Amino acid sequence: MTDQHVPTHHAGTFAVIGGGNMGAALAGGLISSNWIAPGDLAIVEVIEPLRARLVEQFPGVTVTDVVPPCTAAVIAVKPPDAPAATAAAVAAGATRIVSVAAGVSIATLEAAAGPGVVVIRTIPNTPALVGLGAAGMSAGSEATAADVAWASGVLAAVGTVEIVPEYQLDAVTGLTGSGPAYLFMVAEALMDAGVLAGLARSTAEALVTQLFLGSAEMLSQRGNPAMLRTQVTSPGGTTAAGLKVLEDHALRAAFQSAVMAATERSRELGRPAR
Repeated sequence: MTDQHVPTHHAGTFAVIGGGNMGAALAGGLISSNWIAPGDLAIVEVIEPLRARLVEQFPGVTVTDVVPPCTAAVIAVKPPDAPAATAAAVAAGATRIVSVAAGVSIATLEAAAGPGVVVIRTIPNTPALVGLGAAGMSAGSEATAADVAWASGVLAAVGTVEIVPEYQLDAVTGLTGSGPAYLFMVAEALMDAGVLAGLARSTAEALVTQLFLGSAEMLSQRGNPAMLRTQVTSPGGTTAAGLKVLEDHALRAAFQSAVMAATERSRELGRPAR
C-alpha cells in the first residue's frame, strides 16, 4: 500500500500529529461527528506500519510522515516529542495547538510554539477510544473564549470536557486519567467474586459487564450516586451486608488514597529533570 506523502492543502486543514491510540481516536471522533471532512484532515505518523493501518482505517484522510500545511493541530505524540511536534506544526502554519501529551506544561508548549499561537493543554482518558472519554482542559495565555470553545468542540468529538486551571490537571490525571484502571480492577474483583460464589466465569463476566453499563447509565441520567446507592440498599438486606464489609475494609479511603497518589505522581512527572 502506498503512503500519501504529498498532501493536498485545504484552507482548513487540521493535523493530528501522532497516529497512536489517542490520535486515531480523536481523528475518528472528529470525522464521525462531522466536525471535519476527511479531506480536510491529516494524520502525521512516522512509523510506517502504523501509517499503512491508518490509511486503511481513514479513507480520504491524508496520512503522511511529515507535517503538511495546516491551520491547527493536535499533538498526540510521546511527551518528550511534544515540543518538537509543536514547533513543526507551527512551521507548517498552525495557529492553534491542542496537546494531549501527558506532563508537558503549557509554558513548555508555548515556548516551542512562539508568540501568537494559541495553546490548549488537555488530559483525556482511554474511554475516548470508544467515544466516551472524560477530559480536563486548560487554555494558554494566547487563548480567547472562541479558542476555548473551538478546542472544546475537538474534545467533544470523543467524550466530555471540563475546563480547569492548569494546576488542577494533575488532579484530573489522578481521577479520570487513571480512573479507568481503578474501575477495571473493580470489575475484575467482582467477576472473581462471582466465580467464588459459584457462577460460571462466562456468566460472571457477562453479568458484571452489564452491571457497569447499566449503573453508569443510571448515574448519567439521574446523578447523585449516594441516592442511587440508598435506593439499592434495603435495611438489613443483602446489599447492606455487603456494603458493611466494604466500609469495614475502608473502600472509600482506598480510592481517595489512590487518586491522591496518582495526582502526586503526575506532579512529579511534570517537574523538570534536575
